[in-house]
Amino acid sequence: MAVVALKALKDIWKNVPPNWVGTDPCGNAWDGISCSNNRVVSITLVSVNLSGQLSSDIEGLSELQTLISDECSDRDLSYNKGLTGPLPSAIGNLKKLSSLILVGCGFSGPIPPSIGSLQELVYLSLNSNNFVGEIPPSIGNLSNLYWLDLADNKLSGIIPVSNGSTPGLDMLVNAKHFHFGRNQFSGEIPSQLFSSSLILIHLLLENNQLSGSIPSTLGLVQTLEIVRLDKNSLSGSVPRNLNNLTSVQALFLANNDFTGPLPNLTGMNLLSYMDMSNNSFDPTDIPLWFSSLESLTTLIMENTHIRGQLPVSLFSPFQLQTVILKNNRINGTLNIGSTYSSQLQLIDLQNNLIDGFTQRAGYNVQIILVNNPICDEGGTENYCNIPQNTTPSYSTPPRNCTPISCSSDKISSPTCKCAYPYTGTLVFRAPSFSNFGNSTVFASLQQKMMDTFQSHGQPVDSVFLSNPVKNIYNYLELNLQIFPSGHDFFNRTGITGIGFMLSNQTFKPPPGFGPFYFIGNNYPYFAGLTSGSHKSSSTSVIIGAAVGGSILVILLLLAGVYAFCQKRRAETAAKKSDPFASWDPNTESGGVPQLKGARCFPFEELKRCTNNFNEINAIGTGGYGKVYRGTLPNRQVVAIKRAQHGSTQGGLEFKTEIEFLSRVHHKNVVSLVGFCFDQGEQMLVYEYITNGSLKDSLMGISGISLDWMRRLRIALGAAKGLHYLHDLANPPIIHRDIKSNNILLDERLNAKVADFGLSKLMGEPEKGHVTTQVKGTMGYLDPEYYMTLQLTEKSDVYSFGVLLFELLTARSPIEKGKYIVAVVKDAMDKTKDMYNLQAILDPIVASNMAPRSVEKFVDLALRCVQELGVDRPTMSEVVKEVEIIMEMAGLNPNAESSSTSESYEGKSKEFDHPYTNESLDFAYSGVYSPARLEPK
Repeated sequence: MAVVALKALKDIWKNVPPNWVGTDPCGNAWDGISCSNNRVVSITLVSVNLSGQLSSDIEGLSELQTLISDECSDRDLSYNKGLTGPLPSAIGNLKKLSSLILVGCGFSGPIPPSIGSLQELVYLSLNSNNFVGEIPPSIGNLSNLYWLDLADNKLSGIIPVSNGSTPGLDMLVNAKHFHFGRNQFSGEIPSQLFSSSLILIHLLLENNQLSGSIPSTLGLVQTLEIVRLDKNSLSGSVPRNLNNLTSVQALFLANNDFTGPLPNLTGMNLLSYMDMSNNSFDPTDIPLWFSSLESLTTLIMENTHIRGQLPVSLFSPFQLQTVILKNNRINGTLNIGSTYSSQLQLIDLQNNLIDGFTQRAGYNVQIILVNNPICDEGGTENYCNIPQNTTPSYSTPPRNCTPISCSSDKISSPTCKCAYPYTGTLVFRAPSFSNFGNSTVFASLQQKMMDTFQSHGQPVDSVFLSNPVKNIYNYLELNLQIFPSGHDFFNRTGITGIGFMLSNQTFKPPPGFGPFYFIGNNYPYFAGLTSGSHKSSSTSVIIGAAVGGSILVILLLLAGVYAFCQKRRAETAAKKSDPFASWDPNTESGGVPQLKGARCFPFEELKRCTNNFNEINAIGTGGYGKVYRGTLPNRQVVAIKRAQHGSTQGGLEFKTEIEFLSRVHHKNVVSLVGFCFDQGEQMLVYEYITNGSLKDSLMGISGISLDWMRRLRIALGAAKGLHYLHDLANPPIIHRDIKSNNILLDERLNAKVADFGLSKLMGEPEKGHVTTQVKGTMGYLDPEYYMTLQLTEKSDVYSFGVLLFELLTARSPIEKGKYIVAVVKDAMDKTKDMYNLQAILDPIVASNMAPRSVEKFVDLALRCVQELGVDRPTMSEVVKEVEIIMEMAGLNPNAESSSTSESYEGKSKEFDHPYTNESLDFAYSGVYSPARLEPK
């Protein structure tokens, strides 16, 4: 059915790839078609000049998808403007669809309500088309939706919310992106749309016809980073609780009908870009809180009824670039002082009442005082004239080379090579800066883009950015040229991969650029040939292919005879030395690895997904070898732990290890995706955890700030993972190396237990395990385990107790010869508030408003590190204790974490990834005694 459906679409579409021939899209490797187990799972055709319509034949693909376990279908037909007509309602039958991306095409008509049936949908991007009608309320049923982009269409009506029997967008509690700008939505913004359970970071409602007031419930969504409500018909007072949104970096309220007092945004210390222009606020003196916004780059308050003299401090924020206060009642003398921001580019004060200007030598700021009293007497100073061009330009400079002249349509790249680039326009919807001539900012964008393409194995040599301009919608537009690597042209696979990374938001711009979309141009240079030159060379190509083919057949026959003889000899030897030699990965026959969900990867596949194990993709190293980030063909990002030659285990030991790891399946335990035992290589393939280790965050390496609430959720997640290993895994597992390096944090800062290099299976029914070697990490090691050589699950409990002290203090278990457990015991006094531990607690914990929860947390940690294992709680009891502590702190332990690290991405820096094994896995020969590490 899937093949029939795909062939039906082929008959409707024009300009399909030329290799769409034959009857087998998978076997013949049609461009843009990805298959798994000989079934079509992905259609990705970007910027290939497709034209036609989507017909109801697509429902044939859904039947095939239901036969594929754990596979998702992605559809990306972006940047094909010839694709027109409506979306068929049959699209709702593609039940495995996870990404529906139709950006920059010509689709029209209403969005079919059947889209609400796509329960696996994570990305829904329909922006930059011609859709009309209302947002289907059924979209509220998409509980997994992360990205919803309906911008740049002709949609109308109200924003739907649920009413008991009808779903609505307020139900999308996992969504982080609502992009609805440049439509025709009307009515009020429903207060029900917002709640404290939402984790939205981008709310874009600009350029619509919305009316009424801003609901006060908006102040509950404290994860918001970008808010655009400008160019609507909103009215009334701005809610007083707007300054609760302390993570907001860009706030656009301009061109509405707001009245009442100017909102006080004190405390919004991350706010970089603020525009409240053209509203009817009450007349007010220059607010002092303007100067308190320490991250401010751009202040635009044109026609907002502000008055009085500008304080010198207004120009002192370190990153300030632009101040536009036109058409107000500002008076007195302008004095920007001597300590103004070194980045300040423009001060526009046209149409005010300024009658003086204190000038100093060396000013390099563009100042405009046209239509102020100081210029009314025929002043000829520069500030009394409007400059012709205040927008600086930028283009990527050559990379230590001299540009060359190129023939035909080729262009000289930043590396001075002639090639046919893939071109398009990058559009940033809410940049939090205004200096578009800042070469450092755009150089960071260029570098981030190159790093992303290379880390995902895309054939890109360089990228060229040019002509930044702010359009009428306050969007930043940039021309983008992407140059091929290894050839002077891209093939369709290259264009599709690059286009998909931009349309699917795989590329994350640096901080400050905000949400973006890309509109790619059709790429006419496949195979490096125009249509005319292709015809002239076709005859020679056919002749060459015929001669080459004949020679190839003869060589293949000779090679086949030789290979058959060698194969018989090799099979017998291989079966004796390789436990995988007779293994069919599609079966679980005896004598081969008994795997539960893990996949065997060929070496060549892992080589491709890491770009030949390129050092750019290396994310850590350890005694075992190196760890690489890779992207599988299904676009899953993984961490590949590759053993260095000389340190590999024997085949039987490696087989045992992957069998062990494949048994572990829990949301708080890092999953083994698969392994490779091929061409002499031993590799483990794990799910990739984006935010590194708990230790990195506690030490300030990752740039992620962990408040007390987040730490409690991390403690609960780690405890649940360890409880699963002890009591629910079959057979039970002792981790033996619990520590902050081995607790990883995913995108939502959920904790996952990782690294099972030292783990042991517990025998049944007796759980004790006697060993002749003590292994673990100094500072976390159970002293009873060391003394008795008996490893039990209570050894993990001891290590977990030390981990709890790390969460409390943000200190390493051993610092300057002092053991954290002894330090806490020595300092604590239970008769005092927070047990008198404020001096050694992390300041974030010490300032907590629920001191009783901290005290109970200390009590639990002390119980976990009791000298005798019998006196320690089980991990099941630990989970219950942490849940009680969370309730004391006002948290719901059963709620999913709404924390996110996206606010801190810009602060992160490269650090060794925790998949490496730096666990000091050694056999102790000396005497280990925590008593020896007590404070002196």
